[in-house]
Amino acid sequence: MAVVLGPNRYGKAEIRLVHIERSTPVHRIRDISVTSALWGDFTSAHVDGDNSHILATDTQKNTVHAFARTGGVGEIEQFGLRLARHFTTATPWVTGARLEIAEYGWQRIEVDGHGHDHAFLRTGGEYRTATVTVDRDTAHVVSGTAGLVVLKSTGSAFRGFIRDNYTTLAGTDDRVLATEITARWRCTSAAVDFGTLFPSIRATLLETFAQVPSSALQQTLYAMGREVLAAHAEVAEIRLSMPNRHHFPVDLTPFGLDNPDVVFQVADRPYGKIEGTVLRDDVPAAESAW
Repeated sequence: MAVVLGPNRYGKAEIRLVHIERSTPVHRIRDISVTSALWGDFTSAHVDGDNSHILATDTQKNTVHAFARTGGVGEIEQFGLRLARHFTTATPWVTGARLEIAEYGWQRIEVDGHGHDHAFLRTGGEYRTATVTVDRDTAHVVSGTAGLVVLKSTGSAFRGFIRDNYTTLAGTDDRVLATEITARWRCTSAAVDFGTLFPSIRATLLETFAQVPSSALQQTLYAMGREVLAAHAEVAEIRLSMPNRHHFPVDLTPFGLDNPDVVFQVADRPYGKIEGTVLRDDVPAAESAW
């Protein structure tokens, strides 16, 4: 039996930076976290302790900061492509790079009905994501959003499911449907207007969640993915993860009160977790993008 080194990669995790665009009196802010991963010819480092092929993770961190200074951040997908292409050409030993970027939102503070030029308010828990993979001459971009919490107070049912000796859940024709959306979509190419595409897909996801009657969260997930692909030809596939944030009506009869579905207990554990992929059947798969 021989022992050999298998697939490996390394990088710098969660490089936090804030970039402030000051070219006009109206400042613009981008708040991001970057995680890098490189792969290639690193066998000597693992087997012999020879670091001559290694681009230090501290150097990767410094590169991220320097690129933000020299070219700004802009759309996080484009920033990731710039970094990945640099890392895969900077040394002969790095053959592939992945940049995972999260962007946290800020909005202008309103003063006298107008957004302030340089004062900002951090938005909610939602954040934008991008995963850029460059492997030799191939580039993949996966964009997304996470932490997007939504709720509809009616228009959702759940019944007709399997009943066995362990089933206690009652079916319902009307319930609160709440979830936290994590959506990631793979683009058909790296030459996409990411700044326009992201808000459009986000709006499609939200509008579909709100408008389509639901018999199960699975049905809602598929409808959301289907509408994204129907409206955006530049998307090859979309993957969604939607945990069910259960809202149970509280029994108020011990207090002599009725509860016509107005007071709910929110249960955060355990929860149903619904995941799925919606894709075009005529676009080649690209698992390496994920």
